[in-house]
Amino acid sequence: MGTLGTTMKTRLTGSLKPAASGVCLAFAMPPWGWWPLAFFAFFALDQLLTQAVSPRDRFWTGFAFGVGWLFPGTFWMIALTVPGYLIQGMLFSAFVGIAALMVPKGAWRWLALPAAFVLIEALRYRWPFGGVPLATLAMSQSRAPLGQTVRILGPLFLSALVVIAGVALSSACEKRWKIASATGITLVALWAIGFVAPNGKSIGETTVAIVQGGGEQGTRAIDTDEREVFERHVNASAMVETPVDIVLWPEDVVNVRQPLSDSPEYVELQELARQLDSWLIAGIFERVSSTANANASLAFSPDGIEVDRYDKVRLVPFGEYVPLRGFIKHFAPSYLPVRDTKSGNGKPNLILEIDGETVNLGIAISWEIFFEDRARSATSNGGEILLNPTNGSSYWLTILQSQQVASSRLRAMETGRWVLQAAPTGFSAVIDPDGAVVERSSISETRILHTTVERRSGNTLATKAGPMPMILLAGFALIGANVQARRRR
Repeated sequence: MGTLGTTMKTRLTGSLKPAASGVCLAFAMPPWGWWPLAFFAFFALDQLLTQAVSPRDRFWTGFAFGVGWLFPGTFWMIALTVPGYLIQGMLFSAFVGIAALMVPKGAWRWLALPAAFVLIEALRYRWPFGGVPLATLAMSQSRAPLGQTVRILGPLFLSALVVIAGVALSSACEKRWKIASATGITLVALWAIGFVAPNGKSIGETTVAIVQGGGEQGTRAIDTDEREVFERHVNASAMVETPVDIVLWPEDVVNVRQPLSDSPEYVELQELARQLDSWLIAGIFERVSSTANANASLAFSPDGIEVDRYDKVRLVPFGEYVPLRGFIKHFAPSYLPVRDTKSGNGKPNLILEIDGETVNLGIAISWEIFFEDRARSATSNGGEILLNPTNGSSYWLTILQSQQVASSRLRAMETGRWVLQAAPTGFSAVIDPDGAVVERSSISETRILHTTVERRSGNTLATKAGPMPMILLAGFALIGANVQARRRR
């Protein structure tokens, strides 16, 4: 028993340094945004891995690093599901432990380390539950100079560069000057390429008013009068300065317990579009059957006619549906959804006619903006502007909201499109194709963001290539580094 206690104490003590390094990475994320800490975090992790002798030690070093990174970076999840928060934190920390386990000793680790993290980030974008890309490496650079490189080969490419920057520091610390200088020069060159890489072209302009109705942050749907939220946005829309081409409402601020077309709110939306004499894009949440809901955005013409609709495809696990419901229901909290939301299957685009000209709006509802494939699909289908109606009103603090703005910035740079984010209580934002936040609301305020944005066409290298080149490159690099390290030994 004494030996076991000593072993556990040694392991806990040895976990403090990698956990502290992971905390540095967490503080590089929004809302803190101290982005240089990300480079230091991987410098520290690399150096700690040189001291981890056994495979078990290497795994626990990576696991502790993941704990320090992911638990603070996803702390907002406790307002959604405490069990889910703990499970995802432990699971993704284990991913990081496996990544550390795959990194060989010696100089070849400097090739394997970025490759391993690219692969675990790619996995997090896809599994479990269709992907949970929270507190990703790319987010840490959304407002940093290196962020511009995301338009080259997407967020996985940017993730690799974050780790490579740590490798440059680590190789310099070990006085491996050739590797350090070559790595540093490569980073600077790629940063420069990011600024000149193709990002589409302007094909016109559109005026938009983003409506934020305001209200208390941290409220849940079950504790809120749906009608009050709806009326708050109707009243706020009276502040819209017309003429304007498009009025954008947030996600699910029209919440009815029946099909929307059978509700009085549907008639009121039609009338509001006529009063504004503009296109109204309204986020709705309706009950489509006794067992299912729908989360969608509807486009009403200036004549009050519903012309197009997009139903959300990527749904929030434990928020909009309950995975493994038959098992979870035995101990699920009362605030988990009683009915699952039905996933859509259409293209992420809304097609409008403005002044006789067809306007194609790409759309990613709320959670979908965290997934690069949704924005890429929208632009591939001709999206000229990217809309992100969202609802973060139930989440404590501003961790998720800030990370969502960071994701919107990344999607803007990746696609070469303006991104318009609309939230009921904040943050609403206007983001240009270079990822700059042109305007942003504050939490809880009632506000209208008036803006004129470019409609843009064309692709970036990231939208043309998708994630597969980086996944394949990382896989080959990881295998090659391990083979070469074994040969050297």
